[in-house]
Amino acid sequence: MRLPLNQLKRQIITATTVTKEGHIPSALSILDIVWVLYDRVMRFHPKNPKSDDRDRFILSKGHGSLALYSVLAAKGFFPASELEQYCTFKSRFGGHPDSNKVPGVEASTGSLGHGLPFGVGVAMALRIRKIDRRVFVLVGDAECNEGSIWEATLLAAHHGLSNLTCIVDYNHSTDRALGMGDIAAKFDSFGWSAVKINGHDAAAIENALRQRNPNRPTAIVAETIKGHGVKQMENNPAWHHRSPSKEELESMLQELA
Repeated sequence: MRLPLNQLKRQIITATTVTKEGHIPSALSILDIVWVLYDRVMRFHPKNPKSDDRDRFILSKGHGSLALYSVLAAKGFFPASELEQYCTFKSRFGGHPDSNKVPGVEASTGSLGHGLPFGVGVAMALRIRKIDRRVFVLVGDAECNEGSIWEATLLAAHHGLSNLTCIVDYNHSTDRALGMGDIAAKFDSFGWSAVKINGHDAAAIENALRQRNPNRPTAIVAETIKGHGVKQMENNPAWHHRSPSKEELESMLQELA
């Protein structure tokens, strides 16, 4: 299935207009990665989301939930029309993903720094149960300021969790506060197999996601643009948690037509 990414971007932007909630640029930053993961790499079962025979994806930077929701809808976990009720009172789609409400969501996330430790536990459990499936965790670069990220990184390397892949959305949103430098080198020094890629190049994303070191966990540091695809949002901090006006929405949808 090859669903145009611009169609998903239009869904993401439109979903925020009812309640004026959501982190659009964060979702657009990771959309290419999440789409390639589900479209070309992961094994999953929309009709049986909890099947043991599935790979696991954990969105640690939970505020990018709209990217995950749009991809899960495109892959048949639920109707895309439900996204029109995003963040309304009775909707199951909140600003952060809830594993008890949304089919396909592996972990309730949003408090930054928790997704990777969770992923380490899942990867260890799969190994103990002798289930040969992979665990992918997506974190943000600012999230890498959290000590829990590096504690989990040490633990994963110590146990040689080759079934674990951490993807860093390196959109440089944290550079103004604290530069993270060479994140790939940091993961490598902690005993991981690390690679840098263009986070908006589908072929590069797929190639990196398919790699699996037999003895080490894998880190993919993806250089991305926050708000990718919508010019007035790209790398503009003012849009971090803002919904477009009617006029802005029309302009953005035309840009993505």
